[in-house]
Amino acid sequence: MNPTANRPLVLGLTVVSILLLLPGLFLPVLTIRGVLTRDGLAQVAPMMLEKGLNDDTIAVLKSMMNPSILGFLQATGGDVRKIIIEKLGPQISTALQNNVAEVQVYEQTRSITGAVRRLYEVGSPIPATLILLFSVIVPFGKAAMVALAVYMKNLNARQRTLRFVAMIAKWSMADVFVVAILIAFLAAQASTTPTTGPEAAPALLAFKASFGPGFYWFAAYCLFSLASQQLTVGWRRAILDQG
Repeated sequence: MNPTANRPLVLGLTVVSILLLLPGLFLPVLTIRGVLTRDGLAQVAPMMLEKGLNDDTIAVLKSMMNPSILGFLQATGGDVRKIIIEKLGPQISTALQNNVAEVQVYEQTRSITGAVRRLYEVGSPIPATLILLFSVIVPFGKAAMVALAVYMKNLNARQRTLRFVAMIAKWSMADVFVVAILIAFLAAQASTTPTTGPEAAPALLAFKASFGPGFYWFAAYCLFSLASQQLTVGWRRAILDQG
């Protein structure tokens, strides 16, 4: 690599990577929604009905029943609670399965900066600081030093600056952060997959994930940053060979 001729290329890639990083930091990267499924609601409806029928509720229901029918049930040893569960349980399950749409009970949309702010708010300063340091401060610091090295006249000073850039680049965790977002996305998607087996029951709560525009900007930044890093390493070697 020609140290002089390739300086604009290194600077250009660095500038582009920072321009890609900015929307990647502030735009939403991931949205996770939690919904109560129809099949899950239908599955647990009889159980909820049984747990909810306490003595006071049974007493109210008895007061609403025809006295002759109630007397007949009591004379024959019929259990009002059991009859209600057996009759109403299947009907409630069928009605829920056929008529009720999925009920959204949870939604979170976060950008990278929003996630850092939220972690500080909930009392998790260590992971918040690590994300802020390795995915925000280090990339900007690295870009600033590369831009500074481009305009340095002294070859020894430029060499020392580029050596420091190569050292801190190992601590940039932008690509790791993208992988973490992908893992969160896949984990949320996996919760919507039906379970299998003879005793498998439909999921009551399912999570659905979708990428926001910030994720694609941030992923693009990672690609351009890696390309810029490789060119910077080659530029440093060319300076050493020239020296």
